[in-house]
Amino acid sequence: MEKIQMGQRWVSHSQAQPQPAGEGVTRRVLAYGRDAMCVENVFETGGVGALHSHPHTQITYVVSGRYRFTIGDETREVGPGDTLLKEEGVVHGCTCLEGGILLDFFTRMREDFV
Repeated sequence: MEKIQMGQRWVSHSQAQPQPAGEGVTRRVLAYGRDAMCVENVFETGGVGALHSHPHTQITYVVSGRYRFTIGDETREVGPGDTLLKEEGVVHGCTCLEGGILLDFFTRMREDFV
């Protein structure tokens, strides 16, 4: 199976190889270009997205599941349909309360993911 390439216009889900991304988390890098990237994260209940920051703006859309997210100095529980903004340099992370899927959009693309 070929690796997804920067600028690839069509990406089928089966083409995106899952990679471990932390305790109870699997990541699939989907379509991306130099200025944007879409990433699917599948969480098991209890999975952890460790607290971290990066020089990218990130928007997360909760497709399914329930999560306890911390963004900066605020912590909230979120579920399907909720959207979160994590601006560059802001510390953020989560714990999965009920297994599900998060869809992340980054500007600029995350070179460390490819």
